[in-house]
Amino acid sequence: MTGDVSGSAVGELPDHLRRVHMVGIGGAGMSGLARILLARGSQVSGSDAKSSRGILALRTRGALIQVGHDPSALDQIPGGPSVVVTTHAAIPKINPELVAARSRRIPILLRPHVLAELMVGYRSVLIAGTHGKTSTTSMTVVALQHCGLDPSFAIGGELNESGTNAHHGSGSVFVAEADESDGSLLEYVPDIVVVTNIEVDHLDFFGTVERYVAVFDEFVARIKPGGSLVVCLDDPGACALARRHAASLTQRGVSVLGYGAPEVEVPDGVRVVATMTSWTPTAAGSEIGVRFGAPVVDPGAAVDSSADRSVALTIPGIHMARNAIAAIVAATRAGGDLSAVIAGIEAFAGVRRRFEFKGRVSIDDGGVEGGGVDDDSAGQGSAAGGVVEVFDDYAHHPTEVTAVLTAARAMVDGDDSGRRRRVVAVFQPHLYSRTEEFADEFAAALDLADAVVVADVYGAREQPVPGVSGRMIVERMTRAAHFEPDLSALATTVAGLVRPGDVVLTLGAGDITMQGPEILAALAHRASGGDRGAGAGGTGGGER
Repeated sequence: MTGDVSGSAVGELPDHLRRVHMVGIGGAGMSGLARILLARGSQVSGSDAKSSRGILALRTRGALIQVGHDPSALDQIPGGPSVVVTTHAAIPKINPELVAARSRRIPILLRPHVLAELMVGYRSVLIAGTHGKTSTTSMTVVALQHCGLDPSFAIGGELNESGTNAHHGSGSVFVAEADESDGSLLEYVPDIVVVTNIEVDHLDFFGTVERYVAVFDEFVARIKPGGSLVVCLDDPGACALARRHAASLTQRGVSVLGYGAPEVEVPDGVRVVATMTSWTPTAAGSEIGVRFGAPVVDPGAAVDSSADRSVALTIPGIHMARNAIAAIVAATRAGGDLSAVIAGIEAFAGVRRRFEFKGRVSIDDGGVEGGGVDDDSAGQGSAAGGVVEVFDDYAHHPTEVTAVLTAARAMVDGDDSGRRRRVVAVFQPHLYSRTEEFADEFAAALDLADAVVVADVYGAREQPVPGVSGRMIVERMTRAAHFEPDLSALATTVAGLVRPGDVVLTLGAGDITMQGPEILAALAHRASGGDRGAGAGGTGGGER
C-alpha cells in the first residue's frame, strides 16, 4: 500500500456530481461532504437555517450558500444544480427547496449515497457502532496521516489537529463513519469495517431492537471479498454479530478479527489480533498495554507472531482505550506500519466535543486560563488549589454518559494534589423519545457524578411530548440533583454549585455545548466577588 492514488477511477468526479446543491449544508456531515466535492472540482451551492463558522469556511472555498430555505437557493449555480443532496434526519420532505427540486425533476440524493459514490476506487475503511464512531474514525485518520498515507476522510466531528471534519487526500484510502441511525450505512460497500459496539438506540426510527440490530447484520454482509471485519469482543452486541457472521464471511474471503480483554470469549472463526493486557489512568489520559498478533504485527508473516506494545493516550477513559485499539487495527489493515500507527495514536489530540477542554477558572482569585478550543494544554493535568476545569462532551446515550463520567472519576481520583475533587455533570437530554425510553438509565448514569444539573430536553427533529422533560431523569436519581429548565439561567445555577477543585462536564448532543464558556464566565464573575451567594434553586427549577 502506498500513499499515491493509482487507477483512473480513484478521485474521479462523476458527471452528475459536477453541480450540486446541498440542503442543510452547515451540518457536520453535509459540510464535510461539501468540502470533498469542492476539492474534487464540483460547483457547490447550499442553504441552511442560519449562518455558522462552517458556512463561512465553505464560502472561502467557493461554495455559494444562502441563509434561509427558499426555492431561490436552487438558482445560485448558473444553470441550476444537476442534483440536490439532503439528509433523512435533519431536513423534512416538505422543505421548500426539496419541493421545488421535485417539481423541476432534479434528482434528490441522500448524503450517504453521494459519499459512497465518492469512495469508488478507494480502499474504504468504515467505522460503525452505537458509540465511539467519531473518536475511532478520527484516531484512524490521524494514525494513517502519521504513516504518510494522506487518506481522504469524512468524520462527524472536527479533528483538533486540523480543525476540519473532511478532507480529499492524495492517498488511496478513504475513512468514514457509517451512521446506523437511519439505516444509511447500507449505502456503502466497504473493504474494512470496524464495529465498536451494538446497543439499542434510535428506536424512533427502527421501532424495535430486532430491526436496529438487523441493520448491522446487513451492513457486514456488504463487506467486499478480501476485506476485514474488526469487532470489539468486550461488547456483547459486537461479539454476537461476529458469531452470527464469521462462517459466512470467511467463506467469502473476509477476515473476521477481534480485539478486547484477555478473558474475553472468542467466537469460532474470529481471530484475536489485539489484546488489552493493561489499562492505567494517568493525569494526561491513560496508558494501555496491548499484545498485537499477526496480521497486525506483520501482514505478510508466514506464521503467527506477536508483539507487546505500550500506548500512551492523551484522552481519558477505558472506552477511549478500546477505541484506540480498534483504530490501530483498522489503520494497519489499511496499509499503515504498526509503529507509525501507534505514534499517530499517541499524538492524537482529540475531537471537538469529545471530552473537550473548554477552560479553567480559579475561584479563589477569578483568574481564567484557556477558555477556548484551541488551547494546547488540553486541561488534563491535576487542578491545584481553587482551580475548576470545564469540559464538554457529545455523550447523549446512557452508556456514553456512563463512560464519560467514569473517565472523569478516574481522572480526579488519580489526582495527587491531596484534595478531594468532585465531578459535576451538566446534562441536556437529546430527543423526547430517547429521554422517555432511557430515563431510568440516564438517572443511573448521572448518579456517578457528585453533583448534577439537568436541563430540559433538546427536541431537535421531534415535537414536545407532554410529560416528558429533564425532570423525569432528576426524579429517578438516587442522589440530589437539580432540574434547570431555563437554559439562560443554567450557567449561574452551575456556578452556584461548584466548589474549588471540581471538574465540570457539559454533556449532550444539543446546544448544551455553548454552555461551557458561559459557565466559565459565571465562575469568574463569582470569583471576582459578584453573586457570591448564588446557588441552585434561584430560578425555580427545583431539586430533589
